[in-house]
Amino acid sequence: MGDPWLSIIGLGEDGPEGLPAASRAALEGAEIVFGAPRHLALSGIPGRAWPVPFSIAPLLELRGRQVAALVSGDPFWHGAGAALAAVLPAGEWRAFPAPGVFSLAAARLGWALQDVTCLGLHAAPFARLRPVLSRGARAICLLRDGDAPRDLAEWLQAQGLGATQMTVLEALGGPRERIRPTRAAGFALDCAAPVAVALDGADLPAGSGLPRGFGLPDDAFAHDGQITRRMVRAMTLAALAPRAGEVLWDIGGGSGSVSVEWCLNGGSAICLEPRADRITHIRANIAAFGLTRMQTVHGRAPEALGGLPAPDAIFVGGGADAALFAALPAARITANAVTLETEALLTTLHAARGGSLTRIGLQEAGPLGRSRGWTPARSITQWSWP
Repeated sequence: MGDPWLSIIGLGEDGPEGLPAASRAALEGAEIVFGAPRHLALSGIPGRAWPVPFSIAPLLELRGRQVAALVSGDPFWHGAGAALAAVLPAGEWRAFPAPGVFSLAAARLGWALQDVTCLGLHAAPFARLRPVLSRGARAICLLRDGDAPRDLAEWLQAQGLGATQMTVLEALGGPRERIRPTRAAGFALDCAAPVAVALDGADLPAGSGLPRGFGLPDDAFAHDGQITRRMVRAMTLAALAPRAGEVLWDIGGGSGSVSVEWCLNGGSAICLEPRADRITHIRANIAAFGLTRMQTVHGRAPEALGGLPAPDAIFVGGGADAALFAALPAARITANAVTLETEALLTTLHAARGGSLTRIGLQEAGPLGRSRGWTPARSITQWSWP
């Protein structure tokens, strides 16, 4: 097409008066304007409201006419811009970004935005903050409505993070702008949308929040005893070598602890488990850690593997046989064995295919009469390939 027919315009709380000349010209030249009711009210234009649930289909039906889509601030940071650009060639649209809430909040607080975690929690669980908050950490969070800051404060207190400094930022950039500092403990503010909250962990005690790396404590997970224990899990994840954006198949998931830590390190995971009661534990852990890139499959391998997204890595933590390994696609593989039968299978695979074969033997100090002694755990044989 010649000139773009769609203009994606970032609009702030100050309405059209705050728009630069190019954005105003695009808005004035549009035949049809789409936007949320709040944006349409700010613009003073009787346009068309986005449908609920949100869909870009009505806008796409107008392809070829001059259309403007009003969005909040930066269209490509928790905005509709990405959804539109994903289905339209680059020559059909143009974008006019404005300062978004994250930029405005950092400017008000004097924070270096590159050092702040920015999260959209208007449609995501507060648990997304678990791997983020620690002493000295900072985050800016978009929230769904005026009740959400109080709910967030209560969640922080329940996590033992009541000392977190909270700054509630309402209607940034407009005449209703209001900025108020408080703490999670003792939160007592009435708030109104649109609202964001800046979190500062400067006063949190040392050791607050989740540790980074591998090997979270076993009691951080819901489980029935079927869990890859902390030290073995750390060694397993080191062998799996997670990378951002990679997909893990976790076969015989148990509690899903390996998948959880894989996702916390930037990947996505599919956790396959044949027992319904353990699926319940896995889903509880997904919710507790606020993971959106982890899913469960109730079934047994290899029968349930068909149709799954191709993996970059595979962890076999439950019982396995030769038929399972023969059915696995090309990927990095790490398998743990406790029984002699599975150990023999891994030894055979190592001899035939190579890779690394490791015996993991752990002992912990414990009481022995009036003194202490070493209590050995069951040895683990681990095969990693390639």
